[in-house]
Amino acid sequence: MTTDHAVLVLRLAAPLQSWGGPSRYNRRETRPQPTKSGILGLLAAAQGRDRETSLTDLVGLHLGVRVDQPGTLLRDYHTYSDYRGLPLLSAKTNAKGQQTKTTPPKYTGVTQRFYLQDAVFIAALRGPRTLMQSLEEAVRSPVFPLSLGRRSCPPTGPVSLGLRDDTQLQHIFAEVPWQAGSHRRRQTRGTTVSLEATVEDPSGDQLAVDVPDTYNLKTGTRFGRRTVRHFWVTVPTGHAQPTHPAADTGTTGQSDHDPFALLGW
Repeated sequence: MTTDHAVLVLRLAAPLQSWGGPSRYNRRETRPQPTKSGILGLLAAAQGRDRETSLTDLVGLHLGVRVDQPGTLLRDYHTYSDYRGLPLLSAKTNAKGQQTKTTPPKYTGVTQRFYLQDAVFIAALRGPRTLMQSLEEAVRSPVFPLSLGRRSCPPTGPVSLGLRDDTQLQHIFAEVPWQAGSHRRRQTRGTTVSLEATVEDPSGDQLAVDVPDTYNLKTGTRFGRRTVRHFWVTVPTGHAQPTHPAADTGTTGQSDHDPFALLGW
């Protein structure tokens, strides 16, 4: 590691988040973890960049994500129509490249969008110290409103957890305190908790297709690939060590076993 680099740590928490990636049209899905496209979009908004601004400096940042509270999946079902009472446009185009109206006329469409409810993530980004300092200042005082994946998903509480000296992202994840909500904390009775984490790693064994080339609406976004590695990290829960042994349930340790803990239930 070099001294001219630093790590920016973000807390991504909200009632709703949605990290859709390449999903489009009337079914907008969400990934189970924040995407690089979504996080870089948050940083670009914080700095006040317009959609045509180059992302070269941001795309080069190394990203890691820790799942402190996975949340649950929500499907939002609703209908839409043209406010003028006109038939909706179809996916077909005419010889001039213009969309044609639905035949027979269709006046109401259905769209489904998916969200993560009550999820909490820690994102760590490593890059040049000067750039990371400017990003940290921007997140604390953003030019445009910040959102977690979609504009309708504003974050809860401060997003920045500050800058850290340059080190491996997995070390950062072992040091940052557990950020889960009070309800999730009450469900966990042990002194430590195991959390899933993902970091960019050239030798990783999985690919993530979520690296944006631009946010320009006229040209659209093409998503590039990055190699990632998954692992688990153990952090303290803040609970004191029990002073009395657990009640005898017939099986040693059974009273402290929660098979649904990793699902966030």
